Order: sequence, then C-alpha cells, then structure tokens
Amino acid sequence: MSGPATVPPLEVATPHGPALVEIDEVATPRFLLVLTHGSAGGVDAPDLLAVRDAVTAVGGTVARVLQPFRMRGARAPGSAARQDEAWETLVAVLRERYPGLPLAQGGRSNGARVACRTARRVGARLVVALAFPLHPPGRPERSRAGELRAAGVDVLVVNGDRDPFGVPEAADAARLVVLPGQGHDLGKDPARVGEVVAEWLDARMRPGPV
Repeated sequence: MSGPATVPPLEVATPHGPALVEIDEVATPRFLLVLTHGSAGGVDAPDLLAVRDAVTAVGGTVARVLQPFRMRGARAPGSAARQDEAWETLVAVLRERYPGLPLAQGGRSNGARVACRTARRVGARLVVALAFPLHPPGRPERSRAGELRAAGVDVLVVNGDRDPFGVPEAADAARLVVLPGQGHDLGKDPARVGEVVAEWLDARMRPGPV
C-alpha cells in the first residue's frame, strides 16, 4: 500500500489572521483528523508527527494546523474566544474540502483545550487531547477539567505521569492513557503516543453521516 500524499500547504483566512495547514492525504480516507500545537510549539512536534504517521497508516487523512497567533510569531494564544473563532472557521474550510468524512480533532497542550472547547460546534465525533494541561504548574486549584467534561463527545487523553501541568482523572475522559516516564512534551517515546491514538481512532471511527 502506498503511503500518504503530502499536498501543498493550505493557507486559510480566519477572522483573526491566516492559519497554515499541512495535510497528509491517504488515497481512500476513512476519516479526517485535524490536529494543532501547544502555545509555543508548532506542527512538527514529535508527538504530532508520530500521530500523523500512525493515523495515516490506519486510513485517516491528517491536517496539522499552525494557528494564526503562531503565524504572527506570538507564543501565547491570547483570548480563548478569538482562538476558538479562528479554529471553527478553518475547520469549516477543511470539512468543505473533505465532505462526508467523519471528523476527529485534537492537539497537544493548549491545542487540546481548543479541540475540547469547540468539538460540538464544529461537529467533531471525537477529540484527541495530548498532554492536556489540567492546571498551571503548581496551581492544582485552577483545574481545567471542566473543558474535558464540556467537550460533548468522547475524548482520548494521553498524558505523561511526570507532567507538571497535572494528569486528568479517568472519569473526565472516555479513555485516559498515562505514559510512565513522560513529561509534558511526550517526547520520550512519541511513537507510543501515535500508536495509542491510532488504535483508539481505528476502533471508534466508522463511515457514515457526520
């Protein structure tokens, strides 16, 4: 079987500046996975690349999104409302490009928060939350678990047991996988992260109306 085809990067206009999308298409896609980065990161983070490789191997087309704030060179996303509005716009463009495909979305750290907050509004079936930042380091009282619970769809959480941002409770996700020895970057064994995500999406995604 031939591997995925990397298409030219797609620039998408949003109300808060352009986003850039790197797309790896499979010949006969079963679903579309839209992924994004953390606050100061990019789409070439090791765990995102590992997820791309593993998910395309099970028939998913993968779109990795560089959000507008990173296109501007900023290291902080700013207003959650503005970030979410930009995300919803670009996901709508991707859904038009791949009509009829079941949609999953996700990201690492801050990107996981965006994916949870917007899941119902964009019509995602599933959310993949990598290194979900449960709370700021040293501030467990500022829990963001409500974002996981409010996603409205099943969420897979993959966190390291040494993550200073904390680890969500199993009750707040459809599935929680805690990887031993991994920190917030999930960089110790990114291939394992990809395997976990691909196995879950492979089992949960079925063709049909979105």
